[in-house]
Amino acid sequence: MHRLRIILGLLALVSLVSACSKTHETTLGNGLKVIVQEDHRSPVVVSQIWYKIGGIDEPKGITGVSHVLEHMMFKGTEKHPSGEFSRIIAENGGRENAFTSRDFTAYFQTLEKSRLPIAFELEADRMRNLTLDQKEFKKEIQVVMEERRLRTEDKPEGKLFEQFSSTAYRVHPYGNPIIGWMEDLQGLTIDDVAKWYRRWYAPNNATLVVVGDVEPKEVVALAKKHFGPIPRQEIKPSVLPAEPPQTETRRVVVKEPATVPSIMLGYHAPVLGQAQPKWEPYALEVLAGILDGGKSARFSADLVRKQRIASSAGAGYDAVSRAPSMFLLNGTPANGHTVAELEQALLAQIERIKKEPIGADELERVKAQVTASDVYQRDSVFYQAMEIGMLETSGLSRHYVDDYVDRINAVTAKQVRTVAEKYLVESNLTVAVLEPQPFGKKQRPRPSTSGGGHGH
Repeated sequence: MHRLRIILGLLALVSLVSACSKTHETTLGNGLKVIVQEDHRSPVVVSQIWYKIGGIDEPKGITGVSHVLEHMMFKGTEKHPSGEFSRIIAENGGRENAFTSRDFTAYFQTLEKSRLPIAFELEADRMRNLTLDQKEFKKEIQVVMEERRLRTEDKPEGKLFEQFSSTAYRVHPYGNPIIGWMEDLQGLTIDDVAKWYRRWYAPNNATLVVVGDVEPKEVVALAKKHFGPIPRQEIKPSVLPAEPPQTETRRVVVKEPATVPSIMLGYHAPVLGQAQPKWEPYALEVLAGILDGGKSARFSADLVRKQRIASSAGAGYDAVSRAPSMFLLNGTPANGHTVAELEQALLAQIERIKKEPIGADELERVKAQVTASDVYQRDSVFYQAMEIGMLETSGLSRHYVDDYVDRINAVTAKQVRTVAEKYLVESNLTVAVLEPQPFGKKQRPRPSTSGGGHGH
């Protein structure tokens, strides 16, 4: 109870900081949405440009093109040759990077506030003026293919997730890896990248997010100066194939050299802005917290410490995406136990949610942890910008942030049970198992590599 009071106290404190942040939104004449959030605690500014283009938009044959273009965005314009973007940002004491996801591509810089015009000038230049040199492309496509080898081909967990996704999504592009299938990367051309760039990189397909020690009027004026002259263009939305409803459990086994077995289970689930009723995503977030919300959560308490059937077990759910998502479970069996035993133990925890009442104390503790985790992160100016950018580019609104805590706190035990009964069912389940194989003479176990952006 003492720990819960601390969590709630800190929640109130950080919520007060967040409440003091003022957010301003405008759209330029060319369609560029500009969102500025004031945070005057330190003389720092985060600038992020988000393009509504990612793996979800890629047709068969050119998967990975969004990510390859992200790499090429650092290879120069006529005004700023290859490498100069990063050099200028570094010389001004800043940090920069980029990332591609299923739903969007984003570029960001963190700088001392007086250096914001530099970031704007560089980003506006490369929004429409990339040179897309063939020699640079040949080098960069090799970098991307090597990245794929390191993160997927030579990494059992990467292959497991890739096979899981392509099994769960048989029609929808979410079944494709963000980095692309190797055969598509091998066949990708500079013309493919150029067409993708010209089709999607435009002000009316982008959101500019600025958070930090800034004055909104000055930021908007600066945005008009640098981005305003760029003409809007016609953006034809992607026509996405609908994933047919799943009717039975799907299974895939991945046999790769590895040291330990593991398992991944997933259920198709709705997301914010699409779910009916609207409270379902919040109930799914609370459900994930009940199962995997720290040492006191059920997976850790029951499967890891009490039964000792798992060396690790987790649950996760992403409520923000452009298409329906997945409610995920994963785990590694403890020594002396099998993946099959762990699968049954994980499913037993799901059945327990459906059949046994969730206690009021447990529910309140989980709600406090879920909301605290989110609000703690908002203390970072970078995360504030990320949250706004993800919501806006996913077709939602930054205003979802405002009532997040209230929505989570309104979730009832009955609602948690309802979403479990509705979505966490056998006919909606996909299971992927990693069966370790012996390492060859030249093979060695690779340490896990963290995800995230890519250095340039």
